[in-house]
Amino acid sequence: MRVEAFAGHGPDTPWDQLHVLYFAGYAMWNYLTAPYLLTRPGVAVEELGPWQEVGENWRRLRATFPDTLATHAREQIFYYDTAGLLRRHDYAADVLGGAPAAHLCQKHATVSGLVFPTHRYVLPIQEDARVLPEPVLVTIDLTEISVA
Repeated sequence: MRVEAFAGHGPDTPWDQLHVLYFAGYAMWNYLTAPYLLTRPGVAVEELGPWQEVGENWRRLRATFPDTLATHAREQIFYYDTAGLLRRHDYAADVLGGAPAAHLCQKHATVSGLVFPTHRYVLPIQEDARVLPEPVLVTIDLTEISVA
């Protein structure tokens, strides 16, 4: 299934099991492989100016993904704190109609030398990229991570 299978969908259009599987599968693969995802062939990365949020300075990377890679949107922005941890990930998911959102990442845990944000939630953003406090669109809590 490709993004075309979502053509004509609105916010109230029901998804079948294949829609859910496609979205959840590529989304979690993207979330769990970042930042290594940014090193894949065909992914272009550009550093943007610094960003201030929650009293901290974060570095921003704009990633442009090839059409051959299943991801939320061709262009996305990743925010990293001074420790190099992913704190925020902005995108406008094509399969959800392109509404801009901020995917916030917290409670980082190290598993087999790899760092994963174990608490994630998605909020809408304004045109100036400022996060709106509600509604919470998605929450993901990872409680058991293993790396083989």
